[in-house]
Amino acid sequence: MKKPHVIIFSGYGLNTEDETKATFESVGATADIVHLNDVIAKPSILKKAQIIVFGGGFAYGDHTGAGKAYGNKVRHHLGKEIEKFLARDTLMAGICNGFQIITSAGFLPGALIANDVPRYNARWVDLEVQNDSPWLKGIKTISVPIAHGEGKYFAPEETLEQLKKDDAIALKYVEGETAGHFDMPANPNGSLENIAGITGYGGRVLGLMPHPERAVRFTQLPHWTLLREEYIRDDRPMPKEGPGLQLFRNAVQYFHGK
Repeated sequence: MKKPHVIIFSGYGLNTEDETKATFESVGATADIVHLNDVIAKPSILKKAQIIVFGGGFAYGDHTGAGKAYGNKVRHHLGKEIEKFLARDTLMAGICNGFQIITSAGFLPGALIANDVPRYNARWVDLEVQNDSPWLKGIKTISVPIAHGEGKYFAPEETLEQLKKDDAIALKYVEGETAGHFDMPANPNGSLENIAGITGYGGRVLGLMPHPERAVRFTQLPHWTLLREEYIRDDRPMPKEGPGLQLFRNAVQYFHGK
């Protein structure tokens, strides 16, 4: 069975390419990290991909607003090509800065603005899945880290209502084990409706602020040493996988049999 191929965008301050590539490869995909300018110079490269990802980082230093400059470049130089890509039965994800990029580029509605407490926030959050996106198949709740200063999802009321009508709200911040363990508020940034991620294109495009690629190993959990002791006392084997891995596995399995 041919492995699905992933193109992970890089350049201008994106910085999660390596862990994203390694994660996709660990669950059965092939993956290339490609600079934005190289895709612009040769957009036909998208034809060999089934999945494209805009990852996290600080594109252009967030100097004109998080994701805006990179998103504008994507929209003006690759907008039509990415629309052609999405016209096929393909998947796309924007993670953290990538979410900011694909909203700025117009592939998903709304915007990510400054956190209610206007500072960079890095911690773990608990999420509840709200729809049946291919990325989220079989997942009900998940704990993953965030790392952002402009992660508050904002949209006009009519856009929020349309998201609800389209079942396009993908993930919400909720009270859960991880945040509760550290006595932190469930919503870390003031996102409207507690939105942590949304989908488009029938669920095939996912934008989310948390970082699933940083939660693919059990030992990445913030309280894994406590959990380890519980497993030892219960005479159970300690898990190897972290909760974020399933999103990537779902994306790869989407193409099995196609």
